[in-house]
Amino acid sequence: MAPRLAASSAPGKLIVLTGPSGVGKGTLLKALRQKHPDLFVSISATTRAPRPGEVHAQHYYFLSREQFAEWVEQGEFLEWAEYAGNCYGTPRQPVLERVERGEKVVLEIELEGARQVAKSYPQALRIFVLPPSWEELERRLRSRGQDSDIAIARRLARSREELRAAAEFDVQLVNQELESALQQLEDIVFATPLLLSSHS
Repeated sequence: MAPRLAASSAPGKLIVLTGPSGVGKGTLLKALRQKHPDLFVSISATTRAPRPGEVHAQHYYFLSREQFAEWVEQGEFLEWAEYAGNCYGTPRQPVLERVERGEKVVLEIELEGARQVAKSYPQALRIFVLPPSWEELERRLRSRGQDSDIAIARRLARSREELRAAAEFDVQLVNQELESALQQLEDIVFATPLLLSSHS
């Protein structure tokens, strides 16, 4: 499916990257940033506890539930959602400021948040990352060694719902082999309007 073009009034581009937990979207995004360090990835806020090595305001803004609720009430989020028992949200102001300056900004967010962005910022380019198979998705989740069996079961149940929503997105990208998927993602993110138009 061909991506929609951003409105000409917005010089930058907002890219939404979504997919089930364990599909490898974080790995793809990290590799893309290594090739394009000027690509800005929004830092999300979350109520979950930091994982080993994660730093506040570098990987996430780690907030209490009370702090998160205050941000929601004050309209500080471009989108927010609750996932696997924790809340996640994208601070609005730094994202929109960078897009207006002509920068490319990537949001790596969950399905509910992506749906909110589709309504609040419909010119965003929305990409859904798919696993090559259900079995491979489960293998990747278990190989991370970060979650209990109960947590993995919860993530897999959620993943089934998320995969059914893939057709809602502008682009579906299968992450079977990292280098190939990375090249496809790079082509999509940095495609010119003329190139996108020719593939519509």
